[in-house]
Amino acid sequence: MIAPLLFFAPAIAVAETISGAMAKAYQYNPDLNAVRAALRATDENVTIAKSGFRPQIGASAGVTGIDIRDGLNYRTHSAGVSITQQVFDGFQTLNNVRSAESGVLASRENLRANEISLLLSAAQAYAVVARNQQIVVIRRQNLNFLEEQVKAAESRLVVNEGTRTDVAQSQAEAAAAKAALSTAIAALKSSEATYVQIVGDAPKGIKQPVPAKRGLPSNLDNAVATGIKEHPSVLASLHSVDAAGYQVKSAEGILLPGVVIQGSVNQSGTTQPGFFGQPQEDTVAGSVTAQLRIPIYQGGAEYGRVRQAKERLGQQRILVDSVRASVQQTIVSAYAQYEAAKASIVANREQIAAAKVALSGVLEERNVGQATTLDVLTTQRDLLEAQESLVLSQYIAVVASYSVIASMGRLTVTGQGLQVAEYRPEKHYEAVKDKWFGLRTVDGR
Repeated sequence: MIAPLLFFAPAIAVAETISGAMAKAYQYNPDLNAVRAALRATDENVTIAKSGFRPQIGASAGVTGIDIRDGLNYRTHSAGVSITQQVFDGFQTLNNVRSAESGVLASRENLRANEISLLLSAAQAYAVVARNQQIVVIRRQNLNFLEEQVKAAESRLVVNEGTRTDVAQSQAEAAAAKAALSTAIAALKSSEATYVQIVGDAPKGIKQPVPAKRGLPSNLDNAVATGIKEHPSVLASLHSVDAAGYQVKSAEGILLPGVVIQGSVNQSGTTQPGFFGQPQEDTVAGSVTAQLRIPIYQGGAEYGRVRQAKERLGQQRILVDSVRASVQQTIVSAYAQYEAAKASIVANREQIAAAKVALSGVLEERNVGQATTLDVLTTQRDLLEAQESLVLSQYIAVVASYSVIASMGRLTVTGQGLQVAEYRPEKHYEAVKDKWFGLRTVDGR
């Protein structure tokens, strides 16, 4: 009879982890899937560029009817096929292909940067929900305590051991606590909605996360050195420099001579239906032409394109320095926040311990008439602030730790050991880079 018991047993809710949230976001987030689709479109630039190496084939056919006044009708027809092959174009096609390949590599790194950004957003969304849940719990406990103080103040008033001021002060503090709890609940609901937007699933069994350990650097210098070398934004900017360099060479290729070979086969004839219904003999002709094109002067546009390409190359080189500086600033800022948050956690815990001792002492003093209700309320407020400060410090430590790893370029599926299949952009690229024809995409659309 074990099977029936298991069948009717209630489902056990599995608590969500911060790694699980990141894995879900990586797999289901629509914004990330849109970036992947954009990369697949970029892959086709290589195929488009390679078309310059391939022949261009065209066919033509035509029929012409001629009516003559004496009733004779003529019909001429023609059909032909032509093939054009670029033999040499000043290395323009070669450099266009290399530029497109560099563009694909840059887009892959941009995709990786988007993946890192999304994983960080998922980790942050998880930490925000955990923080807001704890704030709700703390403020609810605070409200319960203050409501007890209102009852206690009213009881002391009845036996003439308290004043109406004590009651009013307790009621005012309780009302403020109720409003603060409502604000905290609203913030929690908002953070849960953001979590669903990023992760794609409602938060379940959220627990207080701890700062990331996997991939966290031992010191700031190592973090900066790794970030400016490995961050995908830096690598993408370097690939963009390569792409711009090949565009300069492609633009310069316009000034070089080009060779084109063209072959054609044409058939033509005339039919005279009214003359015994016999068509005249068709004529078939073929030709092969080799053409050497030497550019001399094309209005100056070619020189402008070369200068323009060189300026864009210079722009991309400058952007590399800008991206590296941005990565370094982000790492330093995140690392400083992480270190500060760790120190704050220690201080906040000491503050909470002291505030609890102080509150216990003030309650005893009030019971013997050596402290007022206002003293109790003030001490409770200090404890509440210390508890909320600890929650905030824990939240900052978690987010900052993941921010450091993300800024280094190592907040990845592999780097964090996430239980999700990693997207491989090179599979689509290998499938389309040498395609000669076909309208359907790799997935059949």
